[in-house]
Amino acid sequence: MNEQPEALHTAEESSSSATPSSATVSEAHAASSESTTVHSLEQTPLQHLLHVLQLSDASSFRDHTYINGESVYFPTGRVYGGQVIAQSLMAAAATVSSSRLPHSIHGYFIAPGDINQELLFDVESLRDGRSFSARRVNVTQSEGSILTAIASFQERGQEGVEFADPMPENLPDPESLMSAQQLMAPFAQHSAFADYYASRSPFDIRHVTPTIMLRNDAASAAKDSGKQMVWMRADGPVDASQTTHRAMLALGCDQIMMEPVLRRSGLSIATPGISFASIDHSMWWYRDIDISQWHLYVQDTPTAAHGRGLATAKVYSSDGQLAAVMTQEAMIRVPEAPKK
Repeated sequence: MNEQPEALHTAEESSSSATPSSATVSEAHAASSESTTVHSLEQTPLQHLLHVLQLSDASSFRDHTYINGESVYFPTGRVYGGQVIAQSLMAAAATVSSSRLPHSIHGYFIAPGDINQELLFDVESLRDGRSFSARRVNVTQSEGSILTAIASFQERGQEGVEFADPMPENLPDPESLMSAQQLMAPFAQHSAFADYYASRSPFDIRHVTPTIMLRNDAASAAKDSGKQMVWMRADGPVDASQTTHRAMLALGCDQIMMEPVLRRSGLSIATPGISFASIDHSMWWYRDIDISQWHLYVQDTPTAAHGRGLATAKVYSSDGQLAAVMTQEAMIRVPEAPKK
């Protein structure tokens, strides 16, 4: 779950195998009493993220595999939703043949997680077929489950029908656009949220559509539209497995997934008192990912009601290939205006 840190409002206003007994699980959680997010000052945010995605050695019992993990920093003090989705994918992949790649994951966020506690990934092997493998992942901390997910993996090199929606044309070069780092730098001293995007995010994010990080998009709201396009890549080169690249896409997309809902509603990330949290997240990979290269997110929202909004994204590689598709639902709450 990801919740909006209140501090942003200040920025806007100032311009081997083992039986998993209950004792084993308790010890795993107790070992996390100290912060697991402290990392070497020599590491960049991207390097630390890659370290966090490696997870720990696995232990197995029957059809379950148990793996521990730590968290990256996020200004809310809670486990970042995209991170735990990405780690769940990596944990599931550790139990699958290397000849199979993740093609989809579907996750439900159960409760907020504490970044100062270790995460325990319980991976259940559901099926290994001739073409596909399925795994269920339950992620827990000392208070219980924070995420449950199912991931599916497919044997490489299988052929079949193939088509894709085309990538939009005549787009500005991402290098010509202002980055989120540049945008938020002036507010970094006043807001933990701004400081995160200015210096602690492992991604380079550049909006084609006017950003709603600091203010709403009145023009889009007037047209009842949540459409937006965003360029994103890792903030540096990534030499890692294809599974890791796909996991990083799952993490990166969560930084912007709910923006179309806010845009169409006439809201911004900086709307005073706003609260939003991911409820569930699904994504599908259709082509290989190189997270070091620019990807274009073509986003929209079809509906919102009952304090929930649904967002979609198509992700294109810079050469125009539709590489992945994703959806996310989130809870969004805005304080009512005081009655006169």
